[in-house]
Amino acid sequence: MGTALDIKIKRANKVYHAGEVLSGVVVISSKDSVQHQGVSLTMEGTVNLQLSAKSVGVFEAFYNSVKPIQIINSTIEMVKPGKFPSGKTEIPFEFPLHVKGNKVLYETYHGVFVNIQPQKGKLTPSPVDFTITPETLQNVKERALLPKFLIRGHLNSTNCVITQPLTGDLVVESSEAAIRSVELQLVRVETCGCAEGYARDATEIQNIQIADGDVCRGLSVPIYMVFPRLFTCPTLETTNFKVEFEVNIVVHLHPDHLITENFPLKLCRT
Repeated sequence: MGTALDIKIKRANKVYHAGEVLSGVVVISSKDSVQHQGVSLTMEGTVNLQLSAKSVGVFEAFYNSVKPIQIINSTIEMVKPGKFPSGKTEIPFEFPLHVKGNKVLYETYHGVFVNIQPQKGKLTPSPVDFTITPETLQNVKERALLPKFLIRGHLNSTNCVITQPLTGDLVVESSEAAIRSVELQLVRVETCGCAEGYARDATEIQNIQIADGDVCRGLSVPIYMVFPRLFTCPTLETTNFKVEFEVNIVVHLHPDHLITENFPLKLCRT
């Protein structure tokens, strides 16, 4: 007859911090008694790095560094060899969350190129005032063909608490061309590699339209973006990988002009 095994965690909230204890029970269910050679339970936490398709073959030495980085590993013996009776048997367990050596217990995070399977930080506000004109734009081939415009704005802080929104405001002072829309684009930048070279990939993870149509001149447009819980984590920088975030203010002008202003962000959890 079949035997079913299940692991149940006692705490409903699955967020744990270094130094806490992970506890629960292993539930073994069987219609008949079951002979066994012992039961042990292993907890493992790793950081997995992988190359994007466009980077494969670029860095030969990178392949040697793209191995899972183990940050926590613990095994406990729960039951010695013997026999489980028929019915349901519950075996309690406790795992203290202690990292290996000098490793850091990073937040669980799933990106495109960096995955972390199981940090509070200090936050210093960093407000930013910005002005966008044809002269301030970078990577423009034919600046003289751009319509004249003046956009001013303010971000309350580029050092952000991940559980609080990014806020600020934007004002279109003048624009020769009609405005089609204004958007906020949140970008995640994942970098991984080794001393011989790094692969860097940027992924748009959220896009919010904050203005639609030809914005009234001189009108303050609120900037408000909530960070998506499943696609963000505190900014990380280690020897083998980095996870960073940026926000772009994107202005679409008639007929087909696209204006982008980039602001690096630092996310942390307080």
